This record gives sequence, structure tokens and C-alpha cells, in this order.
Amino acid sequence: MLLLAPDKLAPVNADSLPPGAPAASLEDFLRQIEARAFRFAELGLRHREDALDAVQDAMLKMLAYRDRPASEWGPLFWSILRNRMVDMQRRGLFRLRWLLPGSTDRDGETIDWADDAPDPARRHDSHEAWERISAALRALPARQREAFTLRVLEELDVADTARVMGCSEGSVKTHLSRARDGLQRQLEDFR
Repeated sequence: MLLLAPDKLAPVNADSLPPGAPAASLEDFLRQIEARAFRFAELGLRHREDALDAVQDAMLKMLAYRDRPASEWGPLFWSILRNRMVDMQRRGLFRLRWLLPGSTDRDGETIDWADDAPDPARRHDSHEAWERISAALRALPARQREAFTLRVLEELDVADTARVMGCSEGSVKTHLSRARDGLQRQLEDFR
């Protein structure tokens, strides 16, 4: 049974609960966080299949913590996912193949970035914006990227972010400040 289906990785829509909304169960929590977790993993691992594997592994591991209070699920999940990503990188599963022209997936098929959305112009603009933002995030050092993603995109507080990253609260603030400066410099002409 897959907790994370690739067809569910479409952009988060307005029907989904906001990131801060309380989940009634662990399954609801995982459903709410899956798309954001995938994007976080894909930015860090730079390979779609590895990102899917990392998120699914993290979700499976979270099942062991279903008895914990719901307030602990967010930081715990992000710690598990981040640790899984580091493990994958250390084991040599980290690849940059998809950056090359004519890249292929594990089955040898060409990676298709085409979008089947009903409004191609809007989807193209969104895709282009996402590409610019993700490229700017990828250009940041790993610690700055993690701090920005966890603090700004996932809206974790400084203490939880420090716990997830395994550093002090002051380090989180420093990494976040540098990340914001770097992103602002890279995206100045994109407004």
C-alpha cells in the first residue's frame, strides 16, 4: 500500500487544509503534508523518485508515532524526512541526472515535464515561476535552504526548526537571514 501516490503530487489546491490547521488523525496530517514534503525532498535530493522514496519512508516511520500528541507530529515528521534524505545522500543514491538534457528516469524513459492543466498559459507561468524559485532555493547552501523551507514555507517556529536541523536557535536565525538575502538577490528581476 502506497501512502504517497505520484498522481497526488499536483499543486496544493484551495480545497486542502492550510498548513496550520489541526489534523484529526495521523492519516489526515500525512495527507495535508504530502505535497509540501515531496517538494522539500525533491529540492534537497534533486531526483523525483528518490524524493518519493524519502517521503514514503518518512510517512511509514511516522506510523510508529501515531500515539504522540498531534502538536509533535510536524517537527517529528520533518526531522524524520530530513534524516532520511541525509541517509539517501550518504548511501550514494543522490543523482543529478535529471539536470542533463534528455534525462531519463530509472526505466530509461525520457522525463516529461509537460503539464495537462486546463489553462496552459497559467500553468506555464506557474511552472516557470516554480522553476525560478526552486532554482534559487537550490543555489542556496543546504543549511540555508533547510532553514528557509522549514521556517517560511512550513511555518515551524524557531525552536522546532532548530530541533529538526540539529542546531541552535541562533544558527536557525542566521541561516534564515542569509537565505532571505540570497533569494532576494537572485529573484530581484523576477517580480
